[in-house]
Amino acid sequence: MNLRRIAAVAGKEWKETVRNRLFLLMAFLLPSLWMVIFGYGLVLDVEHVPFAVLDRDQSSLSRDYIYRFIESRYFDYRGFVHDEREIDRMLGDTAIRMAVVIPERFEERLLAGRTVTVQTLLDGTFPLHVDTTKGYVIAVNHSFTQELRTDFLARMRGLAPEEAHRLAEPVSLETRYLYNEEVRSTWSMVPALIMFSLMVASPLLTALGVVREKETGSIYNIFSSTASKTEFLIGKLAPYFAVSMINVMLLWMIAVWLFRVPFKGSITVFFAASLLFVLCSTGIGLIVSLLVRTQMAALIISIIIAMVPTLLFSGLLVPVSSLSPGAQMQAHLFPGMYYTDVVRASFLKGFGPSAMWTDLLALAGLAAALRLVAYGLFTKRPKS
Repeated sequence: MNLRRIAAVAGKEWKETVRNRLFLLMAFLLPSLWMVIFGYGLVLDVEHVPFAVLDRDQSSLSRDYIYRFIESRYFDYRGFVHDEREIDRMLGDTAIRMAVVIPERFEERLLAGRTVTVQTLLDGTFPLHVDTTKGYVIAVNHSFTQELRTDFLARMRGLAPEEAHRLAEPVSLETRYLYNEEVRSTWSMVPALIMFSLMVASPLLTALGVVREKETGSIYNIFSSTASKTEFLIGKLAPYFAVSMINVMLLWMIAVWLFRVPFKGSITVFFAASLLFVLCSTGIGLIVSLLVRTQMAALIISIIIAMVPTLLFSGLLVPVSSLSPGAQMQAHLFPGMYYTDVVRASFLKGFGPSAMWTDLLALAGLAAALRLVAYGLFTKRPKS
């Protein structure tokens, strides 16, 4: 293997890339642009849910109950309504996502120590959001009920508020959130978007760069040159590998400085994993380029191969552990799942290589396998 020939191939490819201003702009702009767009667009936090109230009791306790929702940052109060038909209209027009219906004699029954049923109507158009909203409603209702129960016991038995609270709730639940203490979806999504941006951009750039040689006919210069298959493949991929690693640094800075995601891990481990992942993603683009003849075909196939498995099987939107056994098996065949685990662990958990060595080993194995496949597919004999 001659380093001078590798450098010559890499230099030629870099000149071709720099000469095409649109291609160069796309190489550096697309990953960062995707990161920003999806980072602001894929927000899974459920807050400011618009709601209205039908209060048939109009008592101080019913108003106190409603103020629990109004004062919460998870709900946006849109006013009172007068009947169910108005609720139906507002839910149908998406003016509100939730309605609370308080029955008559609400205060009277509560002060007498009797139970009361409050109706909550939720817009089920978005199942994930409605499940989260239901949890918020249950939490607000539980807090209100707990205070009423404590006051009732204190009043009926003459107990101190602390003793009444202990009797009202003998078993208390204390929940602590680890790694993402504020439970922000951005902190979870943005690190994974580094994987998504690289997984889509790197194969696409690599495939287009190699296929361009076929369309222009300059690939025949390689066929007739003294450069070996290995030298050509290494030299051809070197510029795109360098561009992808620069994008890794840009995406990391966007995550830390723009989205304020804390980075708790080792920067060395992160960039080592990124290097292996870039080898995998550029390897996929190289294989695509060896199987097609036109840049349009390379564009379409690269996007399909890179984007669909990345969205479905990488853990970007749905945890891999929640997938079906067949889907989990497919997830283990793509590098996105392993890199997502490493990136999230590096940003949020601060894990070192000892906790992520299986993911790093899997990325190295996939990178080697993809290179071997590309080496087997490439031939210096032109196809007729």
